[in-house]
Amino acid sequence: MKILAIETSCDETAIAILEAEGGFENPQFKLIADNLNSQIELHREYGGVYPTIAKREHTKNLIPVLEKTLKDAQVLRYIVVPEGVGINIDKKKKEEVEKILEREPELLATFLDFIPTIEKPDIDYIAVTQGPGLEPALWIGLNFAKALSVFWDIPFIPVNHMEGHVLSVLWDEKKDSRFKIQDSRKIRFPALALLISGGHTQLVLMQDWLQYEIIGETQDDAVGEAFDKVARMMGLPYPGGPEISALANKTRNLDVGRLNSEFEKKFNLPKPMIHSGNCHFSFSGLKTSILYKIKDLDLDDEVKAQMAREFEDTVVEILLKKTERAIEENEVKTLIIGGGVIANKEIRKAFQKFAEEKELNLLIPEMKLTGDNAIMIGIAGYFRALKNPKGVDIDGIRADGNLRLK
Repeated sequence: MKILAIETSCDETAIAILEAEGGFENPQFKLIADNLNSQIELHREYGGVYPTIAKREHTKNLIPVLEKTLKDAQVLRYIVVPEGVGINIDKKKKEEVEKILEREPELLATFLDFIPTIEKPDIDYIAVTQGPGLEPALWIGLNFAKALSVFWDIPFIPVNHMEGHVLSVLWDEKKDSRFKIQDSRKIRFPALALLISGGHTQLVLMQDWLQYEIIGETQDDAVGEAFDKVARMMGLPYPGGPEISALANKTRNLDVGRLNSEFEKKFNLPKPMIHSGNCHFSFSGLKTSILYKIKDLDLDDEVKAQMAREFEDTVVEILLKKTERAIEENEVKTLIIGGGVIANKEIRKAFQKFAEEKELNLLIPEMKLTGDNAIMIGIAGYFRALKNPKGVDIDGIRADGNLRLK
């Protein structure tokens, strides 16, 4: 099965083509082509993603990224017509595409300039992110996928972005065989997914494939959002996560007297809800504590580094404690961690040690798949296609910025 996957939930325009086989029992994936256009430099000056700019850039980038992906996959073939003869476009399909993209005239124009000039590629399904995310950005990718589905008569599969993060752990980057997946990449149920990103912090229980129960989530800020806000307080550039981590690492091999009372007075931070008796998270109080401490400190480079380390260590402790509780309460066999924040080296290292001690099957995505990407949308699309072989009717499918796993 070949899947064309499209991801536009935030500030990356990503398109990939995957080949998949094996079903639920032995899922295996081959990446045929993958391209991503990041907008991070455009949003850096705003200290975060600006929705209208994200939408504009997706509109500009979708056709070029699609063209490159089809070319990389060696399925891009232009329609040859005699000189002086125009390309014949099916009137009904053109009208349907115009209706789907009526609110996106620029995208409609580039779509009709390019798509009718190429042959329908050898693709079985078109998968696209439906949500959650920034709705203006989601709508662009969703409607683009709908238009392709109609024009090429290829089944349409909407995908939950968070399901993509869960299932991203199944992809193993191996270049020495057509299909290859290690046994350690298999999910054994019940499984627990810790999803940590700029917009989400969730603990999701899976009793079987495509069955999700959210048993814990943040009551305020997501963990990635907390990293960005703390970085902003310290005068660090966006995105804040890598900046905080880089600063924290400067103190990792130094004797900073962490048991010293003066150190604790300056840097010791609260751990909100860590003993709440449930699996929910809170990071707002942690962020506020740092704000007040910063006001009382001379924020030189050394102080910034110490505060960054204490913040990162506190986050790790909270995530571990809540995850441990969820595992014990549900007799979990596989721990999955997905989302952009798992790119953090200290969090990865802490959970790898934790899994070894608990003798857990730990699945963490390749670094390439920690952030938003189309590969994970294609993987999730594969499983959804197995469940709905004819695809999903595009009518009534709407972008949903708050779409939940269920």
